[in-house]
Amino acid sequence: MATPDRTPRWDEQLQRRLARGEETALGELYDQLSPMVHGLAGRVLADQAAAAQLTREIFAHVWEHPEDFDPAQGSLRSWLGALTHRRAVERLRARRAAEWTRGGGSGAAEEEIRTVATAAHVQYVVDSLPQPLRETIAVTYYDGRTYQETARMLGISEQAAKQRMRLGLELLATELADERARQDEDGNR
Repeated sequence: MATPDRTPRWDEQLQRRLARGEETALGELYDQLSPMVHGLAGRVLADQAAAAQLTREIFAHVWEHPEDFDPAQGSLRSWLGALTHRRAVERLRARRAAEWTRGGGSGAAEEEIRTVATAAHVQYVVDSLPQPLRETIAVTYYDGRTYQETARMLGISEQAAKQRMRLGLELLATELADERARQDEDGNR
């Protein structure tokens, strides 16, 4: 809750507007975060029609249940990312289960789902990093450049390139460990 000396965050204000039934709040939220939701759903599901359907369902859920978002637990963006990821993985599991049932089943099914889900989550986390870290990881890792080449391309020192890369990878590892702990916690319930 807002204190007199603190202005409520955008997402807290938006949640209150959604709870009051303000359609403009839903439009604002959709404009801001639908590309992230759709992109994450698309990476997990590898099906643009399914990703569009899931995106609509996610925003319908937010409209119908704005109270599900708890600002004390993090940002609206993070909550929507986690909700999208969880539901996309559930969809992927259901789709794969149906395919494997028809095709005789496979022990590698769950491993494939975990691999796809983890790759999508890694991309989501990298996309959420501050621009300098994201840019350094993209150039160094995805483009296969050395620290020296990355430093030249970005116009920074080699030491700065190494520091950005290290910090970005540490943040990524922390987020993945937190996600694994949440999954383990959910699995034990």
